[in-house]
Amino acid sequence: MSWGIRSFQCSHSSSTTAVMAVALFVKDGKGRVRPVRLPSTDMALPSYAYCSWILFLVLLQNVGGCLSSSNYLIGLGSHDITGPAADVNMMGYANMEQITSGVHFRLHARTFIVAEPQGSRVVFVNLDACMASQIVTTKVLERLKARYGDLYTEQNVAISGTHTHAGPGGYLQYVLYIVTSLGFVRQSFDAIVDGIEKSIIQAHENLQPGSIFINRGEILVAGVNRSPSAYLNNPASERNKYKCNVDKEMTLIKFMDDEWGPVGAFNWFATHGTSMSRTNSLISGDNKGAAARFMEDWQRDSLKGFNGTETMQLAASFPFSRGRPVTRLSSVARRVRNAFRQTDRPQFVSAFCQTNCGDVSPNVLGAFCIDSGKPCDFNHSTCNGKNELCYGRGPGYPDEFESTRIIGERQFNKAVELFNKASEQLKGKIGFQHAYVDFLNLEVTIPKPNGGTEVVKTCPAAVGFAFAAGTTDGPGAFDFKQGDDKGNVFWKLVRNLLKTPSQEQVDCQHPKPILLDTGEMKEPYDWAPSILPIQILRIGQLVILSVPSEFTTMAGRRLRDAVRMVLSSRGNGQFDSNIHVVIAGLTNSYSQYVATFEEYQVQRYEGASTLYGPHTLSAYIQEFKKLATALVNEDIIESGPQPPDLLDRQISLLPPVVMDSTPPGVNFGDVKTDVPFNSTFRRGDLISVTFWSACPRNDLMTEGTFALVEHLQDGKTWVPAFDDDDFCLRFIWSRPGKLSPQSHATLEWRVPSSAAPGVYRMRHFGAAKALFGTVRHFTGCSNALVVA
Repeated sequence: MSWGIRSFQCSHSSSTTAVMAVALFVKDGKGRVRPVRLPSTDMALPSYAYCSWILFLVLLQNVGGCLSSSNYLIGLGSHDITGPAADVNMMGYANMEQITSGVHFRLHARTFIVAEPQGSRVVFVNLDACMASQIVTTKVLERLKARYGDLYTEQNVAISGTHTHAGPGGYLQYVLYIVTSLGFVRQSFDAIVDGIEKSIIQAHENLQPGSIFINRGEILVAGVNRSPSAYLNNPASERNKYKCNVDKEMTLIKFMDDEWGPVGAFNWFATHGTSMSRTNSLISGDNKGAAARFMEDWQRDSLKGFNGTETMQLAASFPFSRGRPVTRLSSVARRVRNAFRQTDRPQFVSAFCQTNCGDVSPNVLGAFCIDSGKPCDFNHSTCNGKNELCYGRGPGYPDEFESTRIIGERQFNKAVELFNKASEQLKGKIGFQHAYVDFLNLEVTIPKPNGGTEVVKTCPAAVGFAFAAGTTDGPGAFDFKQGDDKGNVFWKLVRNLLKTPSQEQVDCQHPKPILLDTGEMKEPYDWAPSILPIQILRIGQLVILSVPSEFTTMAGRRLRDAVRMVLSSRGNGQFDSNIHVVIAGLTNSYSQYVATFEEYQVQRYEGASTLYGPHTLSAYIQEFKKLATALVNEDIIESGPQPPDLLDRQISLLPPVVMDSTPPGVNFGDVKTDVPFNSTFRRGDLISVTFWSACPRNDLMTEGTFALVEHLQDGKTWVPAFDDDDFCLRFIWSRPGKLSPQSHATLEWRVPSSAAPGVYRMRHFGAAKALFGTVRHFTGCSNALVVA
């Protein structure tokens, strides 16, 4: 505790009366500086002396402004959005055989709100999901309006996806994106909408004075370009401006609460969420979700344990317990981060956000043929002409979980470094601009090669043949290949059964050979969007560009440069050369990829998935320059045409859970395969226990857990140590037969180096559905075991 006295004297020449105003400032152990009101005296003052008090108050306010570093209100929140862990197709790889069957670790919506004390505010939500969804955004905004009125709207709320390919699908509204999930999955949709709303509510209720600091730095080995032949088609003069064919820079903002200190960090870095492969079936936040989990647990203390012969004897006194009924809240109460949460302070929230990751793969060892081990063909990513054999390798190859951990740790380690060294404070206005743009035949003015300009148009949405070839992160099937600008007769005949593109559309999309004319396919409802949201959020010198798509590396560079030029040249001094412009990819809606005009000509996967033709990027740049101009001029612009709300037209073919059962004499939660009685394990060992279980779709265990490792403390109290939101503990669900009402839950715990020596046991939570629809919760425990 430190203190100081400041005095200000005001006198009047015609009077011997003088006033001394004294202010006491106290600085506590947390560095907070606060004025302390001194008791008034009984001294009578002439009327002119009131000027002294006015001067005193003004000076006090100014001094307070100098001593306090906070210039915003900041609030952060996080909530579970983990969807159905059984029977639902995963979103990302479009592999119909990739069906959820457990949890690697949980998915979250993480939110920050930044507000001027008496002015504007912005909201940014980061989802552990493949992408944002227009119908999700629409329904979240409807809920916010019902709760807060016009405080949070489409103008100042951004909802962005990390692009994990290991989350349940079925939550988008356009046909193309829900074909493999057998249509719309209401449970996936509700989990995401509910979680976003609750994370925003939490952030809103946590709003307190605070400061934001920004830092940037490079990560060299967390992403490689998976379409280098397309990148090389960009002008050499442009490529020569950059050291690498992917963006290596991470931009991080650090949130400092005036009372509690560090309360969170959000960062943007480009790498795909494809460390987990197309054959994985466990729900996972992939490398960015892992990095967020690592950083949020960064300051947790290790559990304290004990050792010796007494530990073995103690473990022997705790054999497995039979499955028994419990309440739904039992799982929530036993969740590790609920049990240890400090209720008197906000939780630390860390998000690893996505940016222009379109052509960036986390499989940094390169792409190789699985039959020969040789590198794949450079131009087409094939092996002897077949794309199905060409796969990228992560740094933990052949273990995808290890690759996820490594790429996650590389992002986490850089984030910690940037967090600890962040010193540049964000200061200035909070601002935002938003518009809906119809990309159907949008007129775009572009420069001519020899000078002057010309007007071109975008096209109705369509995907090319190389779209079906997939990428080296997840190759497609049949005889499709990347770099195909011709197509073939057979697949064109198949295409024509659905929709034959007009000659005008063929010419507009050239040189893309159209595989699916999605923009003109309307049955049973729209297959692809045409009206898209674009948005700019401003926090001082940080400008966030919200785009509803995956920009390639060079496409993102061009967009950032164009916006930066507008801000610096037309900002009337609002921005200096130190403008931080980041792209938030896959935000508010989804419309696949945006490649440069030159990359589009090559027609690799990213170009084939650029929906609106070769001038898509130019259209984005044109419209974002309008937003940037409106931002600096504080203009009000037209909101544009509203996107459709197709929720009532959704079709779902996913069958419901009928019932769960166990063999005669077996309870739900009973152990099927246990660890040996009184067994000992060491750090790094894999421990596995299997329980009789029920379908996880009966209860998502939101903010709870299916799997738990408990640590015995004081010889009598079981304390939660790890749950299904920890990287080291996996919940794996299976049926003995496809239509069987019986099922098993296997808990796999790779004992981490952070585990304290002592006695542990594994516990499973679940919910079983009876034939007539009643759902009952249960739990069961393994034998106790020793970690030495």
